[in-house]
Order: sequence, then C-alpha cells, then structure tokens
Amino acid sequence: MNVAQIITAKRDGCELDEADIHFLIDGYAKGRVQDGQMAAFAMAVFFKGMSHREVAVLTRAMLNSGEILQWSGSTPMVDKHSTGGIGDKISIPLAPILAECGMSVPMISGRGLGTTGGTIDKLESIAGYRTDLSLAEIKQVVETVGCTITAASAEIAPADKRLYALRDVTGTVPSVPLITASILSKKLAEGLDALVLDVKWGNGAFMKTLPAAETLATSLVRTAQELDLETRAILTDMNRPLGKMIGNGLEIDESVDVLRGQGPDDVVLLTLRLAAELLVMCHLANSIEAGMKQAEKTIANGRALLRLEQMVAAHGGDLTAERERAAVYEVAALHAGFISQIDCDRLGLAVIQMGGGRKAVGETIDPSVGIEMLTDVGCRIEVGQSLAKVYCHRQNIQEANRLVSGAFTITADPSAETIDLIGKTLTIDNIGKEEPACG
Repeated sequence: MNVAQIITAKRDGCELDEADIHFLIDGYAKGRVQDGQMAAFAMAVFFKGMSHREVAVLTRAMLNSGEILQWSGSTPMVDKHSTGGIGDKISIPLAPILAECGMSVPMISGRGLGTTGGTIDKLESIAGYRTDLSLAEIKQVVETVGCTITAASAEIAPADKRLYALRDVTGTVPSVPLITASILSKKLAEGLDALVLDVKWGNGAFMKTLPAAETLATSLVRTAQELDLETRAILTDMNRPLGKMIGNGLEIDESVDVLRGQGPDDVVLLTLRLAAELLVMCHLANSIEAGMKQAEKTIANGRALLRLEQMVAAHGGDLTAERERAAVYEVAALHAGFISQIDCDRLGLAVIQMGGGRKAVGETIDPSVGIEMLTDVGCRIEVGQSLAKVYCHRQNIQEANRLVSGAFTITADPSAETIDLIGKTLTIDNIGKEEPACG
C-alpha cells in the first residue's frame, strides 16, 4: 500500500501489515512522508487504536529508523521513564543515585508534552548544559561519569523525534500505541538491561483514570518483553503536583534539594522506590526495602549530589550557577475551608501561559517562571491565606493568578479522598494475558 492507503486502512479500523508499518515509518524518518500525512496517521491511530502486534511492530520500526547503542563491560545499563506529570523532576536526582549504586544510566529524555514539563527543558535551565549530545558523546559521558541525561540525537529513533513534536500539536499525546512506541523505541536504542516505568494517572497525567494507566502500563510491559527488555511499571498518583515546585528552573533547584537531603517527602519517596526497583531487577539488592536504603545512603553521604555535579559538568554546564527567577506574587484564598482537590492540569496550563511551556512546536521556553505550592489537599485554609507563589512576569500575572487560584477546590468539610502516591507494580508475570485495548 502507499501512504494514503495505509492512512485510510487505519481510519477504517483495519489491522496493518508489518511491511506497511515499516514502509510508513522509514519514509517519515527519511523525509518521504510529510508531517501532514503522519499527522493524519497519528489521528487515525488515536481514534481506532492498534492491536498488540501492531504496537510491537511500530515500536521496532521506530527503533530501527536509527542506531542502537552498544556497550562493553559488566555494569548493568538501566533507565527509568515517566509518562509525565506536574512537578515531575524524578529523573534528575534518580540518574546520579543509580550511578552511585553501581549501574550505568544512558538516559534519553524528551521535552514537555501538553501541560507536563519535559526533563530536557528543565535541564536547559542550567547554565551551559548541552542536551544535544552525539552518540559518541553519550558513550563517553556514561563511561566516565556513569550517567547522562540528554535528548535523542539525530541517530537515535529519528522517526520518533519527528513524531514526538507532532503529537504535541495534534492532540494525539494520550494515544496508548503512540506513547508505547515512542517511549520504548528510545529506551531500546539505549542498549538497556533493565527499565523501570513510572506510569501516572489522575487529573495532571495523560491517563486520567487508574484503569487507563494500567492499560498503558500493560502495553509497555508486554511490548518491552516481546522486544527482550526486562521492564517493570509502577502506577503512581498525579491528582496533586509532585513536590512543591512546578517550572523548569524551580524544579532543578528542588532536584538539588533532594540530593542535599532537603527534598519534599513525596519526591524523595518515589525517587528511592524507582531506584530500588532497578537494584532488585539487576540483582544488586535483595528486596525493595534494602534497595531503598542503599539508594538513600548515596544522598546521606553526598555522593549522589557530587555525581550530578559531575554529569552536569560533562554536559558543559554549571550546576552551582544561580538560576534566574521571575518576580514573585502570592495567590491568596478567596474563602475559607478545606482543599478537597487540586487541578494539576490547570497549574500546568498556568506555567505555559507564563511562558514556561510551549503552545506550538519550537517555541522558546522561559526557565525563570513557575509555581511554588504552599498547601496541599486536605489542608485547612483561611481567607487571604497564600495558596501558592507564582514566579511570573508582570504582563502575565493576571491570567496566571486566575488559573492558579482556580486550580484549588475549597469546600466546607475535610472530605478529600486520600490516594497513595505509589500504587501497584506491573511485571510480565502479573499483567493480564488477554489482548490489551490499545486505543
């Protein structure tokens, strides 16, 4: 089939042949298939879904559109990926912790999608930090420092690099097949031995419900297993921001606080838990509890922070350079009561409106803007009490104040639902064996 026929077949709900998927992805990577055509295909997948077989084929095609890193030596090559959330900066403290625990981390990360911030955008708020390492530079940094966090180079899954940005402006970000292929094509290209996934659900995540997040986690674990990568997925709550800081420069500062032993409890807990999962998978710890203690020691002795400084320096950056912050304004409660809900998506939208995220592909991000949370779900609030600090330029403050203030639902009684940050862990042994609904 030609490109138009492939798009039409998927729009009609037909299952595509392996050759057709490879033809489409190879053409897109090499410029024969245009953005408009791929946008139409992405929309067809968004509405009609894909079978598990198609998802695995799509992932392999995107992986094979570029090169795959090869490693020598016995050090386990590991990585973590999050499906994204408001205030999610876990990768930044996690990578140096893993390196200190005897693993190597060739982490390839992405930019923001939708209202969620991207790790690469956050790192670019560090003075001098390069996120465009070549494959040779990635290998050099990993072999000398033990960890790197960089954007996908032109050689790594080039089809995904183009499609990743396209999804952000075509409304196809939440598609399970496209998310699965995007994540795993980059991770498989890293030449990993083990991968842990943080699959988020809630009003600040792409997957708004727990069942939807479990569907995505199942697709990721099954597809990774089929492509010979040992993978676990943890379901985590994103009905409230992760940590106190939201915004690129602010989140770097909070990441440093984590490695200084001064980070927010939720960020520290999730960082240690993800580290422990990989330690157990690589047979470097006997249990999750032992793995968390092992990871915690790297914070207590200061070695993880030193490792982060070394990684940043290897990327040409200076972690100690002060990061600019925009003028600060406080958002006050208009009435008293208890915070029963926080609309994380609205907070993410506020950051975008302030210039801390993108409305279109290629827009420049302002790393100085963001939000500092001063309260949480379940807290008692009085009239005039500060809900949050907004770091914002004067021309955007009215809209930012409106969005941030509206993100807090305040009720007369303390009836907020308590949700554990960390939910179940999915492995190939405990997920359902039936065909997943990859819609």
